[in-house]
Amino acid sequence: MIALEAKNIHFTYEKKEILTNANIRISEGECVAVTGPSGSGKSTLCYILSGIIPRSIDGMLKGSVKLFGDEIKTLSLAETVKRVGIVFQNPDAQLFSPTVEDEIAFGPENLCVPRQEIESRIVKALGIVDMLEYRHFNPLHLSGGQKQLIAIAASLALEPKALIFDEALSQLDNNSTKLVKSVINKLKGRGIAILMVEHNRENLDIADRIYRLSNGILEEV
Repeated sequence: MIALEAKNIHFTYEKKEILTNANIRISEGECVAVTGPSGSGKSTLCYILSGIIPRSIDGMLKGSVKLFGDEIKTLSLAETVKRVGIVFQNPDAQLFSPTVEDEIAFGPENLCVPRQEIESRIVKALGIVDMLEYRHFNPLHLSGGQKQLIAIAASLALEPKALIFDEALSQLDNNSTKLVKSVINKLKGRGIAILMVEHNRENLDIADRIYRLSNGILEEV
């Protein structure tokens, strides 16, 4: 099944057209990468596919965006975050709780998930990223790579079927990059759809298909 799909996307921000007739699709269990020069609109595409645009960022958006067959504009915020999660470039921008388990629990708590189920999700999410032993740590005391793994786990706690990585590997050293790529492959094996924005071609080995975005034009390569 197609998890994320954008058709004929045009996005204009402050009179500048960022995306021009962009089309992309990602199926369940598939990893699709988007590359392109800095400032080409890659993050904008991530925000559109995750619903951040137009929900939280102004601009003129035209075209169709679907999550698992449903137009994203018809979905509530709660329903959207249960279908697609996003992991950003800087994990420090996502982590704010005093302990790792508090961080993982934050999303499900806001969706009023029962406490027993939240406990189960904490264990499951941290298990997927091999960070269960750090459950009671303060995220601020972790390495950059460990913080990124916690940010991934926090997204997984909402049990989305699609995940977007917006240059999530760009600030990591080689060892941390290998760990995150291993998690991405693991998630693919679980049927989760992955969209990864990536500037380093060495990290594209885990992608099943690659798109390039330049001057607002998105093309599969």
